This record gives sequence, C-alpha cells and structure tokens, in this order.
Amino acid sequence: MAKELKTNVMRILDQAKIPYKPWYYENRDGKIDGVSVAGKLGEDVERVFKTLVTRGADHDFYVFVVPVAMELNLKAAAKSAGVKSVEMIHVSEINKVTGYIRGGCSPIGMKKPFHTVIDRRCESLETIFVSGGRIGTQVELAPGALLNLIGATTADIAEPAV
Repeated sequence: MAKELKTNVMRILDQAKIPYKPWYYENRDGKIDGVSVAGKLGEDVERVFKTLVTRGADHDFYVFVVPVAMELNLKAAAKSAGVKSVEMIHVSEINKVTGYIRGGCSPIGMKKPFHTVIDRRCESLETIFVSGGRIGTQVELAPGALLNLIGATTADIAEPAV
C-alpha cells in the first residue's frame, strides 16, 4: 500500500484535539462501497457509516450519515432537517458541493458547514468509522466527538436496504 498520508480530516481532528484512529484499506479492486470497506476493515457494518448529501425542497444542501448497509429514509431525513422533502444530489455534484469525491466524502471538513444529521444508531456505539476524506482511508472516533465537532444532531433516518 502507498504511504499512509494524513488527510485534511485528520488535521481537523488533530487541531480540535479529538482522539481518533486512522484506518487504511486497499482500493485498487474498485470496491469502495461501504459494505466492502467494512469487510476490508474487518468491522461490523453497523459501526461503519457513509455520508450522503441531499438537496432540500428549499434548495439548501443537507448531509446525512447512516450505517453503510442501510439506506437513507428520505421522508425521515427531511423531517429531521425541518424541510418538506430532500433528494440525493447527483454524483457529479458531490465534489462541487463538498470538496470530496464519491467514495471519499466525509462529514468532517466539507467546503462549508451543512446541516448534518447522523443516524441515532451511533448513540449506542463506543466508536464509529467515517470516511477519512480520501478513498482508502477511514477514521474511527467517538460519535459524541463527531457530533460536537460538526454541530450535528441525531435522528432515526436509516432503514434496511431493499
């Protein structure tokens, strides 16, 4: 594997003095979906979270963080954000909106702070994994620290994948 680099996400966590553990995984096989990443890390899919970006009916962007084996419930997500509806943004918009690419989008260090909601399941876990801001990198940290750092809230926003 290539040299393990410190990402902007890690620098932000260091600056905020938030303890975390960096994790690196091989990605040359192209399997960068969350369930594959959890498998590569040897971690339970309930502890590995993916970051999803949506646009609300009000045209603002909203970020939702859910376990990788689950899907975002759009109605519950909209309700948690206080908007009539939300829809996923197109993959081609991710970099422009967040500064990240698909597969490397982290709730930490986006171009601007967005209203962010993390699935309530995180509250029962000692640590969770989120993207380290680059494909091949994850960070493990306490969910409370993540919530405080990015000013996020929690809600029941995930549902089983169909």
